[in-house]
Amino acid sequence: MILHSNIIGEGQPFVILHGFLGMSDNWKTLGRQFSAHHFQVHLVDQRNHGRSFWDDHFNYEVLAEDLKHYCDAHNLTNIILLGHSMGGKTAMLFATQYPEIVSKLIVADISPRFYPIHHDAILEGLGALDFDAIKSRGDADKLLSDYVSDLGTRQFLLKNLYWIEKGKLALRINLEVLKEEVGEVGEALPTYSKFEKSTLFLRGDRSEYIGVEDEMVISNHFNKVEIITISNSGHWLHAENPKDFFETVVQFVV
Repeated sequence: MILHSNIIGEGQPFVILHGFLGMSDNWKTLGRQFSAHHFQVHLVDQRNHGRSFWDDHFNYEVLAEDLKHYCDAHNLTNIILLGHSMGGKTAMLFATQYPEIVSKLIVADISPRFYPIHHDAILEGLGALDFDAIKSRGDADKLLSDYVSDLGTRQFLLKNLYWIEKGKLALRINLEVLKEEVGEVGEALPTYSKFEKSTLFLRGDRSEYIGVEDEMVISNHFNKVEIITISNSGHWLHAENPKDFFETVVQFVV
């Protein structure tokens, strides 16, 4: 099965991978902006997310394999690869496994190291959504607010809602498998994995995902790396400061 994507523009392939519980739609605005610089932008839904297929297997090995199948199906070579958070981990592994396909790598707010599970409240809240009782997005937001206090995070999560039929909401994510396999999301990049081409790591100045101690870990895997901090942003740096994020990426890829 081939991953679902939204393809925008013409030119060198520029593949973008969303984070955990996200989807390709989160990147539509930036995708259109990148395509204006003569890129063919591929906004990809990873398995168990968005409009892509659901499967019981969920780890970075299969996520990277999915991307390889996708590139083969679309005859993509010489790609620019950008991944945020979980998508960044997929992108790192893919680039180290298939360096001949990737010309430049961009990783947004995630380090190659191990991260402990920290999505418990979010997953519990999403699991508490009873779509026999919930009849609107407002109802879902009200219930989710008992588990997730931050409005921006809730809005991000509720983008997964869609009308499965008239009067019946559902989630696009495969919540059952993602809850079962959430530990896989924090797994480290294998210690032997290396990528020798130009790499850019971006971090939010208010995020704790990439600290000073991560810089050595990053350079151990990526020897041609630049680490840049995006101001006025947290973990969702591309959404919180899209102007600086866009300008920094374009400077790196053009």
